[in-house]
Amino acid sequence: MNSSIYPWQQHDWQQLQQLRERLPHAILFHGAEGTGKIAFAEQFAQSLLCETPDTAGHACGSCAACGWFLQYSHPDFRRVRPEVLEQGDTDEAGEGDEPAAKKSASASKTPSKDIRIDQVRSLSTFMNVSTHRAGLRVVLLYPAEALNAPSANALLKTLEEPPPNTAIILVAHRIERLLPTILSRCRKIALGMPAAPAALAWLQEQGVADADRWLAEQGGAPLAALAASQAELAPERDALLGLLARPDAASALAVAERLQKTPLSLLVSWQQRWLYDLFSVKLSAKVRYYPRHEKALTALAAKVSAERLQQALRDAGGRRAVSEHPLSARLFIEDMLLEYAGIFN
Repeated sequence: MNSSIYPWQQHDWQQLQQLRERLPHAILFHGAEGTGKIAFAEQFAQSLLCETPDTAGHACGSCAACGWFLQYSHPDFRRVRPEVLEQGDTDEAGEGDEPAAKKSASASKTPSKDIRIDQVRSLSTFMNVSTHRAGLRVVLLYPAEALNAPSANALLKTLEEPPPNTAIILVAHRIERLLPTILSRCRKIALGMPAAPAALAWLQEQGVADADRWLAEQGGAPLAALAASQAELAPERDALLGLLARPDAASALAVAERLQKTPLSLLVSWQQRWLYDLFSVKLSAKVRYYPRHEKALTALAAKVSAERLQQALRDAGGRRAVSEHPLSARLFIEDMLLEYAGIFN
């Protein structure tokens, strides 16, 4: 069987097999978003339930347990994730390796971005009944940072007194957002960023044009780069970067009108990366996200102080927090671009 893990995860998978004989009751996979952690965790969950795993620990893909798992109907498996992820078929940037998820029962209700307490409490019944074939029961929960305060405390009670024959697998993109008490009760396994040559080779195998550009823009995360390359938003991104490279108040208004239908959170993230590159060039003459704009970044960095760039980065972080619910998209973009142009005055 061809495993669903990615080429850069082979070493991590081999290391993970050493835990099988004395499996921790809770494992936390963590690392950068867009690197394949969820696919890795799902493959591991399936392998724990598989009746005939191969010598490398991969699930066979053909036994009854694997059939149930692939249909998300295995009686000894539960997946816990925010309701918003049930609206589509991708869980981490570019990481949709599963069938399309079921729609929420209420299409009119805004789906929750949190893992709610009732979702965690529902695990109690699951964990207190006998397993289907006297084997393991497995819980996969992600992203763990989506736990709100009540649900995190409910999960903590389970982690403090774990039921026998149960494996709880957590996946986190931002481990620093988890309660220290939850972290202390999990075996933490970091899934690192793939080496650039491996990530670039994989993207080229997927037929991504300008793979190096997309990979740099996504900070080296190959699945995020693949998703971005397929989003068909390159013209909008280039329009914004063009304005950022040549800041001008008059042009900002025209660009804002053109971009008002582009997701605001995406526009803010593009600007955040640009500001990070400006700050990096200012301090160390290094460009991370937009190497093709190094000349413009270098020229602009010479015109602004490090302190003003730091403040611009803080302002962009605050703007990202409100980008989902602006009063007016056009005014939001105008304010963002005019404020950016102002730091060079």
